[in-house]
Amino acid sequence: MMPWRLFALAAVAAVLVSCSSAPKPETVHDLTPYARIQAIPPADPKKYREVNDYRTWRNPYLIIKTDGVGLLDVSNNEEHWIKLEELPDRLAQLPSAAWPYGRVVAVSENGVRAPGDDVLIRKNRGIVLGTLESMHVLVSIGPPAG
Repeated sequence: MMPWRLFALAAVAAVLVSCSSAPKPETVHDLTPYARIQAIPPADPKKYREVNDYRTWRNPYLIIKTDGVGLLDVSNNEEHWIKLEELPDRLAQLPSAAWPYGRVVAVSENGVRAPGDDVLIRKNRGIVLGTLESMHVLVSIGPPAG
């Protein structure tokens, strides 16, 4: 084979290899939960300042419980129970339309309690608030959920 043909063949091979190993752009689903949450714009208090009833709240709404946290879907008043360690993933899986006020969630405590529940709820509240703070999610304290 002639030297220029070898050179041309090597050049084509190099181009093919570099194209196949080019880094792919990240999609939102490739990111960590924390990074996905950071893609949501910061909270805009002007958008939710006047909301004083959980039924009109449009962002994620969390209810602290003794055994985890409830994620309230206010569109159909359905509560989804989640484990505390799943909170970052579950919030990050919500569509961007679930965050019209920006990166802010309403948080309340379970209003129906048995004796001794206060300690567990206080502990879980600390975990939830710490998790939200580490994700740079603002917290709006809501009324107790019944």
